[in-house]
Order: sequence, then C-alpha cells, then structure tokens
Amino acid sequence: MTLTLSLTQARRIALAAQGFGRPLPRRPGATTLRATAERLGLFQIDSVNVLTRAHYLPAFARLGSYDRGLLERDAWGPLRHRRLFEYWAHEASLLPLDLHPLLRWRMARAERGETGYLRLRRFAGDDRPRAMTVLERIAAEGPLTAADFENGTGRSGWWEWSDVKNALEWLFWSGRITTATRRGSFARVYDLTERVLPADTLALPTPSAEEAQTALVERAARAFGVATAADLRDYYRLRPEEGDHSIATLAEAGVLLPVRVEGWSQRAWLHRDAAAPQRVRGAALLAPFDPLVWERGRTERLFGFRYRIEIYVPRERRQHGYYVLPFLLDEALVARVDLKADRVAGVLAAPRVTLEPGAPPDTMPRLLAELERMAAWLGLERVVLGDVAAH
Repeated sequence: MTLTLSLTQARRIALAAQGFGRPLPRRPGATTLRATAERLGLFQIDSVNVLTRAHYLPAFARLGSYDRGLLERDAWGPLRHRRLFEYWAHEASLLPLDLHPLLRWRMARAERGETGYLRLRRFAGDDRPRAMTVLERIAAEGPLTAADFENGTGRSGWWEWSDVKNALEWLFWSGRITTATRRGSFARVYDLTERVLPADTLALPTPSAEEAQTALVERAARAFGVATAADLRDYYRLRPEEGDHSIATLAEAGVLLPVRVEGWSQRAWLHRDAAAPQRVRGAALLAPFDPLVWERGRTERLFGFRYRIEIYVPRERRQHGYYVLPFLLDEALVARVDLKADRVAGVLAAPRVTLEPGAPPDTMPRLLAELERMAAWLGLERVVLGDVAAH
C-alpha cells in the first residue's frame, strides 16, 4: 500500500532533510560546515558576485555567520586540509571527497568523448594531441590558469584562445586535472588531479557506473527527503536511463518508499531515514542555486512559489530585481529580496522586497533581522532597504 503525504508533511520532510528547522549553532566551525556539505552533497558554484559567490550562501542559510575562510580552506587550501573538490555534478560544484569515486564513470565517459559539451568532445578524438600538450605543460610547470597560456595562444602559437580554454575544460571534465585554487576574479588554477586531491581519496575503489549512479540517487534522496524521480535524477544531473534503474534498485532494497503527495501528479519517493517533524521554525535567505529551490518545478510543487532568476532579463522587464533571494520563514517562502553588496559604501542594499500573498505580519521584522545578520557576515556596516511591495 502506498503511503499518502499531505503537502504540509512533504514540505516539512523536505525542509528537515535540507537542514532547516534546527537552532543556529552558536559558533559554527569546521565540523558543522563539513556536516552541512555532507548533508547537501554539494555546493553549486556560480560566477555572479553581486552579493557574494553562490557557494558560500547555502551554509549561511543553515548555519548563520560561519567563517567563509573555512570553506575556502576545505576547497582550495593546502592538501592536508582538503575536504572538497570541484567537478560537474548538478552544475559546477564543490563536492565532498567521498563523492570522487562516484563520479569517475562520468570522467571516463568524458575522456572517451561520450559526454560533455560538444565543443569539448573533439579533444577525445582528433584534437587529443593538442590537449595532451596542455596537460604536459601543467605537469612540467605546475598550476596554471587559462590566461597563463600566453594570453591567447599555446606556446607554439598554433591555436586560438578558445581552443586552450576548451582543452583545459575537457581535461577537467575527464578528471585528468582539477582546480588547485582560485585566483583573481575567481579564475580556476588547474593542476594534475594527483597533486591536488589526497592520495587516500584517489585510492578509493572505483565502483561500476551502475553502482555509482545508485549511490548518487541515494545521496539525492537523503538530501531531498521526499522527491519525484525527476527530482532525484536532477540532483546530480543523471539521464533517465542512468537514474531510473537506481531508483528501482533502491526501492527493491527498501531504501526508497513509494508515496503519493497531495497535489502532485507524479509518484514520489520517500527516503526511509527521512525525518518527519511536526513543525519547522526558522528564517533563511536562499541563494538562487540553493538545493531547496534550484529546481523551479519542485519549488512550485512544494511551496506554490514560482521563482525565476532575472539576471539575464532586461532591466525594464524584470519583475522582482536582478539578484533575488527567496526568503524562507518557518515552512513557507514568504518574500523575494533583491540584494546587492555595495562593498565600497559598506552597505547591504535591498532595493526591492516583494511580499508573497499571505505573508505573515512578522515577515518584515524577521527579514530585517536576517538581513542584518547577513550584512555583519559579509563585513558590511548597515542595511539599506528600498521599496516593499506586495506580489
């Protein structure tokens, strides 16, 4: 018999699985940060820096004012401190080291030219010698950025700037190189994977593609609590044929339980260890690439909240602002906040706040408290609030 969940129950399960509803730690440190990375399974990377880079924000939403330097050390610090690595997961992401074996099948497919962007696949075939030339230079000279390749050509001058970048990205996608650190305007500094990641991580056994995909789906299910098959596949960007066999395997093992969620047209899956709290309390500003809201269809199903990022929308056509963060209050998304960090003026600017229908009376006081917390975390002196409007 298939269990039926109310939408409220499903929402609470999803929030708890994502780490919401817990009191903020008094002094979040390396241990709590790593536990958050493990719970979420990744921090998505994005280059936009109008507020702060996206990979910092999910931990702030769940932990409060943690030291961003701890995340930087785990991701790009000395080898003895490494706890995260960069790779393509949901999108470009920072991932716990124990996921490296689970993504080697994707690296192997990229190396064979079977996955990845079309412009990169040629380096698995006829243009492989050119990529090997790039790899040899990194091996000989140490960590390099794309710009280090003589600002436009290879050393011999026989190919275009875009070719250098694409060769580096193919080498990255195939796992031969990875990000040693970030430099300047967040540019990747590439090095050989064996010089960046701990030897004990690289020595972990490589599972079959099917075993790895099943493990990734299980991680996604644990992070979501309750989810459709499409949700589960999307977490680590699995194709239907890669994710569906994993769901079937996990269902047969009793790890995933079939459920119906009121109002959802598709069958859902509940992780057997998912907590089902009686209520969820707390407040958080969510990055556009936070796992709770990154899949816009799921966000609508869970919260009745239609969310689109408007960075690439012309100014005159934007509805809510340039870099808009949903505001989670207890169990609902109750507002949209356009945010910008003016570092020169020392201001966290919120030029527009849009309240959702039914936003509770305490929305603005609790939002202001969260904005003040964020400003202090970012080293900004004050919050400047602009227009407040109803949706």
